Amino acid sequence: MRRVVITGIGAVTPLGNDIETTWKGLTEKRSGIGPITKFDPAGLSVRIAGELKYFPAEHYISKKEIQRLDPFIHYAVAASVMAADDAGLPAGADGRSAVLENAGIVIGSGRGGITNMGNGLQKHLLHGKPFSAYLMSSTTINMASSAVSMKFGIKGPALGISTACASGANAIGEAFRMIRSGEIDIAFAGGTEAPLCRLAVGGYASSGALSGRNNAPRKASRPFDKDRDGFVISEGAAILVIEELDHALKRRSRIYAELTGYGMSSDAFHQTKPHSEGEASAIKKALTDAGLSAENIDYINAHATSSPLGDLAESVAIREVFGKKADDIRVSSSKSMLGHMLGAAGAVEAAITAMSIDRETIIPTINLENPDPACGLNHVTSTIDKKITAAITNSFGFGGANAVLVLKKFKR
Repeated sequence: MRRVVITGIGAVTPLGNDIETTWKGLTEKRSGIGPITKFDPAGLSVRIAGELKYFPAEHYISKKEIQRLDPFIHYAVAASVMAADDAGLPAGADGRSAVLENAGIVIGSGRGGITNMGNGLQKHLLHGKPFSAYLMSSTTINMASSAVSMKFGIKGPALGISTACASGANAIGEAFRMIRSGEIDIAFAGGTEAPLCRLAVGGYASSGALSGRNNAPRKASRPFDKDRDGFVISEGAAILVIEELDHALKRRSRIYAELTGYGMSSDAFHQTKPHSEGEASAIKKALTDAGLSAENIDYINAHATSSPLGDLAESVAIREVFGKKADDIRVSSSKSMLGHMLGAAGAVEAAITAMSIDRETIIPTINLENPDPACGLNHVTSTIDKKITAAITNSFGFGGANAVLVLKKFKR
């Protein structure tokens, strides 16, 4: 069976418009959460989010594309360009064609073009504006992958994955499977989301899923804390370049980590309530796929959204799978600083996990001031140095969609 490695990372997040700035913010325990500025949230019960700051879309796409394409596509293209550069792929579509001859693209998103759809409907109903001729084509979830394929001239598979908040992890997992099976040699894989519009924020708030700490946004996302009251919605993207090991070695690529396992399951339980049994099943499947046991895992980048039910269910699932070993496994949540990037979250967290392995550093969970005894795990609350042999990253979505990735320190 072919081995698969991570050779490039690109990201735009509430902590920075590249992965290095994001990583620095995470290690410095900075929050990317603040008041909503992208639209007027007056009248909404929730008015905080994780926004991108000064994102330079014009650096990655033309002015026409900026107007025609939803922001979730802008973010995916930007992250893909940065991932390609990080992976040392030749500049320019023509130069990349030889290296990417047997390549694919798999990008996940939960909400796709909801920003443009909401804005288009609002302009039509309130101001009588006609719908854009590009509204339907530019808001479909697969258009992120299609836009990246056009950017790089990639003619292999270009897939859009939508499994709610597990979308980014599922996208990486499916690309991993295609490479491992020999269908392709290299892939751009990850997730993207641009849900900061009245429709999405209002809808999630009405469901009771979001934190109501409007007056203390940096304290709002508090995974595993007894006083958590919901997640903070965020935007952004992360794309990983993953490739077959020999393909990467021939290019003399730097390798962040090896992808060794992927597991998924469905809770078959409830539209929004999580179930620990389904989550545990996905973790077990991922470990089996990687050929590892519970004893091999050193670190878990938890899904941990700051949801009262979600954090508890994940803690129970981790205990079910790892038993007493859970006391020794370090656990942290990137969402405490980034908020919940929905379909992009799993991809961002896979990137962070790969960097944690590469740099032998575990990022903390902030705002964990009053730990919930029911979520008792080995929580990391300060940045620590730690050699990591193997780690898992969990992603769980509405509808009971569960995806888990296993990453290892690369060894020849």
